[in-house]
Amino acid sequence: MTARKTDRNDARSSAPNPGQRQRQQLKPDPTSTSTTSREDRRQRAAAMQSAQRAKDRRRGVALWVSVAAVVVALAVAVTVVIVREQANRPTLEAVRSYQVSQGHVSTPVSYEQEPPAGGEHAPVWLNCGTYTEPVRKENAVHSMEHGAVWVTYRPDLPAAQVRALTAAMPDTYAVLSPYAGLKAPVVASAWGKQLELSGPEDRRLAAFIKAYRQGPQSPEPGASCTGGVDATGAAEGGAGMPNPGA
Repeated sequence: MTARKTDRNDARSSAPNPGQRQRQQLKPDPTSTSTTSREDRRQRAAAMQSAQRAKDRRRGVALWVSVAAVVVALAVAVTVVIVREQANRPTLEAVRSYQVSQGHVSTPVSYEQEPPAGGEHAPVWLNCGTYTEPVRKENAVHSMEHGAVWVTYRPDLPAAQVRALTAAMPDTYAVLSPYAGLKAPVVASAWGKQLELSGPEDRRLAAFIKAYRQGPQSPEPGASCTGGVDATGAAEGGAGMPNPGA
């Protein structure tokens, strides 16, 4: 009797409990969980990398757009400055050109232009500089042959304007003197070139000097502009005799 009870107890103890069976069935597979976790991490990392690359692309595009906008703005600004400078740049379209002859003569010359823009001239050149009295035309023309610019003004030009003209003259290869009978307050002349000006404030004066002083139109650019004669026709040094011309 006792033995049968023991067998039944052993049988009950060895039989699976329903709760235990359910817990065993619900217990996750550690290998499957680890694989899923790694896959999730890879997907999240890939998504983050993709998002970062997209962000970097947007940032790069924004940077290039900003750089392009700056370049365009600078180009527009430079263009505006150039256009304004060109619009404000004095033009020499009014310069008159003449075909003039060369040659040394010892007699007065009747020039076609007043003041002369070249032609036959005295054997000795006029010393370049500023004169307050009229100079001999034939000597001044010889200076222009050497590349000098001759700026003349009406004798009644106000003193302040004469001072302004004096200040505008280059140190070399330029002659400034009064000249009676001018059609304009100031006239700038070079060999074969001439321009009428409204006064010393006319910005074309500086442009004319820059273009034609020692310019390619000069027959003998660089030849001496000193060692000749002064306004009275006297040779430098007081010798009273003209030096041989170029």
